[in-house]
Amino acid sequence: MNNEVHYQLSQKQLNRYTILQKLVDGDFTLAQAASSLGLSNRQVIRLKKGFIQEGPAVLIHKNTNCKPAHALGDELAAKIISLKQSELYRDANFLHFQELLSRHENITISYSALHSLLTKAKIQSPKKRRRFKPHRRRKRKLQEGLLIQMDATPFEWFGSGDKYALHGAIDDATGKIVGLYLTKNECLMGYWEVTRQIVLNHGIPVSLYTDRHAIFLSTVATRLSVEDQLAGKVINDTQFGRAMNELGITIIPARSPQAKGRVERLWETLQSRLPIEFKLAGISTIDQANEFLLKYIPLFNQMFAVEPVNAVSAFRTVSSKLNIDTVLCVKLTRSVDAGGVFSFYNKHFKVITKPSLPLLPPKAKISVLVSPHIGIAVEWKLQLYPVLPYIKPVKKEPVAPSSKQKSTWRPPDSHYYKYGHTLINKVSFEDTDKDILAMLESIFLCKYA
Repeated sequence: MNNEVHYQLSQKQLNRYTILQKLVDGDFTLAQAASSLGLSNRQVIRLKKGFIQEGPAVLIHKNTNCKPAHALGDELAAKIISLKQSELYRDANFLHFQELLSRHENITISYSALHSLLTKAKIQSPKKRRRFKPHRRRKRKLQEGLLIQMDATPFEWFGSGDKYALHGAIDDATGKIVGLYLTKNECLMGYWEVTRQIVLNHGIPVSLYTDRHAIFLSTVATRLSVEDQLAGKVINDTQFGRAMNELGITIIPARSPQAKGRVERLWETLQSRLPIEFKLAGISTIDQANEFLLKYIPLFNQMFAVEPVNAVSAFRTVSSKLNIDTVLCVKLTRSVDAGGVFSFYNKHFKVITKPSLPLLPPKAKISVLVSPHIGIAVEWKLQLYPVLPYIKPVKKEPVAPSSKQKSTWRPPDSHYYKYGHTLINKVSFEDTDKDILAMLESIFLCKYA
């Protein structure tokens, strides 16, 4: 049988081959062969029979060098590699690319198989791995709605070179996104729209965890000394702070970005995924993006959210009497005159009264509400009044009674100061000078001769 040993055998298979050869040649007994191979007598008898009939081939598994039945076909593997190298999917990390293949290309593949396929094709994931830094992790809150982390991040979401600010909020207990809104810059309007999504879709949370941006915390409040606080000095809330007080939400300002690490890691994930999602959906404007984000939030939460320790939600139910539009708006105090007119940013507006609304007394202190949802409105004693632009009549200045104006005397054309100087000969002193000198000479010489 020596001429049949031309197979590529492993060390384990070579050991079995040697023992079976000795068993067939009579050098080993059945019990010795079974003990050396660590097999039962029945298994050794089966191997001996096959060894006699087939030779060393019996030691090689029948699937050796055969492609597994569940392996990717060459055509499908080439298609996946081609898609990853295309403009649409080039910037997607491996995990995101796996999800996009299932959602847009109807290709289902495990992450390990995809990773193996792409790395063998010398394709690397664009997501950079930061060096591990050990730090103490803060435990998640036990209930959903106990703490919402809120922040904004500027980024080139559309690949046009222009940066836009994405405002967002994430629940600390579950990791759910509870609001996303895109604007040109980080602004009060963006945070209010995120708050609107939280309140309408989930309820009123217990607290917000934010940075120390002037939108959340007055810059004067940070300079308030202990003596000022003991003296009872109070700093007015920002417009956002005032709105959160009306909703009963506590704002907790963070001392560092690392303190609100959950929302910071959310930005890293969204900056990797959203530009590709926008590109696939053909989105290039802020309005299109905000409409898309409302549908994207549930999809994101389905993949990344976790279950809270306590299943009871801490979100408070929104009262039917609460008008969210009168809370999430700019509120400024003004006074009305006897005609219900007030001045606001160098313009005048008139309060429109209705039979169902009480009349405004003169000099009443009103709250002027401004937002894109309600425009400009007036609130007085919890009643909302519409307003209209008003142009005050301009008073004409009194005109003095007309009097007969005296006719102005004008000199004739022959007058010297007009044209007459051209008609009169010029005076010359050539002759008179001699006469005057002669006169002076006669006077002085005669007197002093």
